[in-house]
Amino acid sequence: MQTNSEGKIVTYIQKAYKKFDGIIINAGGYTHTSVAILDALKAVNIPTVEVHITDIKQRDEFRKFSYISLYAEKFIAGRGIEGYAEAVDYLKNKYGK
Repeated sequence: MQTNSEGKIVTYIQKAYKKFDGIIINAGGYTHTSVAILDALKAVNIPTVEVHITDIKQRDEFRKFSYISLYAEKFIAGRGIEGYAEAVDYLKNKYGK
């Protein structure tokens, strides 16, 4: 799913509870500001991979901190859209059946 609404992101995370085995998330600008998204991820307790198309660690100082990284078990950045495939592979290899 894709949305520009923080509340909708939280709702989608909550709806994933007992429905999905993994979450891949790129929260855009909310990465650096949203305690609500962090809390939602913690609440559902689903393995999570954080993905960013660009390397946020090489951007503005305020973009170097990620609330999502406080929960996500893997961080992928700077690999373009290929980072999403890498995240799927990671979850599949670690948790796949």
